[in-house]
Amino acid sequence: MSCMVRAVVVRAPGTNCDVELCRAFAMAGAAVDLVHLDRLCESPGRLDGYDIVGFPGGFSYGDDIASGRVYAVKLREKVYPALRQAAARGCPMIGVCNGFQVLVQAGLLPGPAAGEPWPDVSPEQSIALTDNQDARFHDRWVGFDVNPASVCLWTQGLLEELADQTRVRLTHQFPAAHGEGRFVTASAAILDRLEQQGQVVLRYADNYNGSQNAIAGVCDASGRIFGLMPHPERFLDWNRHPSWTRLPREMIEGSQTPGLKIFRAAVSACVAAVG
Repeated sequence: MSCMVRAVVVRAPGTNCDVELCRAFAMAGAAVDLVHLDRLCESPGRLDGYDIVGFPGGFSYGDDIASGRVYAVKLREKVYPALRQAAARGCPMIGVCNGFQVLVQAGLLPGPAAGEPWPDVSPEQSIALTDNQDARFHDRWVGFDVNPASVCLWTQGLLEELADQTRVRLTHQFPAAHGEGRFVTASAAILDRLEQQGQVVLRYADNYNGSQNAIAGVCDASGRIFGLMPHPERFLDWNRHPSWTRLPREMIEGSQTPGLKIFRAAVSACVAAVG
C-alpha cells in the first residue's frame, strides 16, 4: 500500500487509544501523524494536508459533564468549518468509542441527508450515545453483524465475508469498553432515515447495552464518516482474539483481521481517488 495517503489522529487529554489508532493506519499503509486537539484548534487549516482523520477512544477531558462533551464543544467552536471542508472533499473520518461520542455531539454524524450539502454551522445533535441500559460499564468482546445494505466505505472488506457464515460467526468480534454506548435517536423519523439510507453499519449480535435497533455503528450518507462503539483498532492481529488458538489455521493464515480490513478499506479508497 502506498504511503501517499496521510492520516491524522487527533488526541486530547484522556484519550487512551491514540497509539492503537495510529498503528492501525500505519498497518493499513498510510503515513500517520498524532496531533493534539489544541494544535488543531489553533490552526484548523492543518486538516487540508490530510486524507483521513481519526478520533480515538478513551476518556477525553475525563468525560467531564458527559462522555466526549468537552472535546466535541472544542470541535464545534474551533474546527467545524475545516471539518466541513474535509467532508465536502470526500475525506474519510472515523470515530471509535469516545471518538464516536465526539462525532455525534459535534454534528458530524449522522450528517446531512443524501444529496444535501454540509451546512455552514455545525448541525444540531440528533443522535446520541447514552448510559447503557443497566447503567454499568462493560468491558468485553462483542459480536457484530454488518448491514449488507450499508453504504459505509470502511466496511466494504467485511461485506465481502458475509457469504462465509462460519468465518463471520468466529471472527466478527471486537473489544468494547464503555458505560455510555447505548445508541438512541431524537425521533423515529431519524431512525427510519438512517435505516433507509444505508447509514446503519454495524449491529450488536447480543444487544447488551440496549441500543435502538441494536445499532453499534453508523455512517453519514456518503459512507465516508464512520462512528462505532466497539474498537477495531484493538483487533489488528489474530493473536488479540480471545479464542485465537481455537480459530481454524486455514481460515486466518495469510488473512487480515476484521479490524485491519476496516482501515485498509479507507486507505485503499484514498489511493484509488488519487489515481
